[in-house]
Amino acid sequence: MSATSKGAAKVPAARMQVPLLDLKAQYLDFKAELLPLLESVYESQHFILGKEVTALEAAIARYTGSAYGIGVSSGTDALLLALMALDIGAGDEVITSPYTFFATGGTIARVGARPVFLDIDPRTFNLSPAAVERFVAEECEARQGGLVNRATGGKVKALMPVHLYGQCAEMQPLITLARAHGLKLIEDAAQAIGSEYRGKRAGSLGDIGCFSFFPSKNLGAFGDAGLCTANDAALAERMRVLRVHGGKPKYYHALIGGNFRIDEVQAAVLNVKLPHLDRWTDGRQKNAARYAERFAAASLTGTVTLPHAMPGDRHIYNQFVIRAPKRDLLKQYLADAGVGSEIYYPVPLHLQACFGYLGGKAGDCPESERAAAETLALPVYAELAPAQLEYVVDVIRAFYA
Repeated sequence: MSATSKGAAKVPAARMQVPLLDLKAQYLDFKAELLPLLESVYESQHFILGKEVTALEAAIARYTGSAYGIGVSSGTDALLLALMALDIGAGDEVITSPYTFFATGGTIARVGARPVFLDIDPRTFNLSPAAVERFVAEECEARQGGLVNRATGGKVKALMPVHLYGQCAEMQPLITLARAHGLKLIEDAAQAIGSEYRGKRAGSLGDIGCFSFFPSKNLGAFGDAGLCTANDAALAERMRVLRVHGGKPKYYHALIGGNFRIDEVQAAVLNVKLPHLDRWTDGRQKNAARYAERFAAASLTGTVTLPHAMPGDRHIYNQFVIRAPKRDLLKQYLADAGVGSEIYYPVPLHLQACFGYLGGKAGDCPESERAAAETLALPVYAELAPAQLEYVVDVIRAFYA
């Protein structure tokens, strides 16, 4: 049932269509550059690990402040490759957030390891360093040269913080803890290319950074694509070998890997789009600032909680996520008014049916559960017109009138 039928104010009369994301508008921005390059790829008939992939890997490494880039087939495969490269598997445990896209926890389980879901910071929605420190101090012990979870007997091998919605997790406490206990640090930076923590780019802060170029990302391909970053030469080479079934030279396999190669066509698309990324990110940041102004002018800041950007860091607004009372009714009301929105994410991972074997229950991660019940993503893409943005705020004001 929509909010209108329950007595809320009517949708503003000057109705607009405001999609959550408009990729067609962005495409017009770089179409003239892209088509000749795609034609050259088609003419070459070289589609696997060609010059476009090599160029993209170098460009993303520079952009993120990392030494090496390893192009892969998706953001999910970037996480999977990182875990494999660090020899994480059966009997191992990886600390991460339950408030994230499924791939974060799913890849940990796929390598045979056990995800340890700990709660988030309610301001940033990122993994809470205090929760990690508490878990290590109260539930783990040093044993046999590593950190062991007393309850399960599993060896805690890694931290996998997620830079959610385009903002880096609070990394320094996690880096300090990882160094103190010999843990590997994998950054799930799928939503965070170009975001910064204390002047350093996402993907350069841990052992491996994992990026997604899914079409809806700030830097999106024309299908699935991803990339890993690293600063250690041996680790980068291990990932290059693992992404081609562990074969080096071809048909000789010292390792068991997978088919995780990025496509040459996708690399070409990303090479054209990357020089535009900072301008598009600037547009998202300006729209986030406009939202803050318009919500304040509409006297909504006491009702709706806007995203919290950590001072001094760079938030790239992969999503603009608010906390909203009566969230589900608001989402339907926005849809009735022609405004796209999305719930990221309605069920935290510790409560997903497939992770039932871990014994998670309601109340284990209260901030993650509260975020899942309250948050809603609004349109923030760079091409969003000021009139469209004002319309979104007008519709929300009408809902809460």
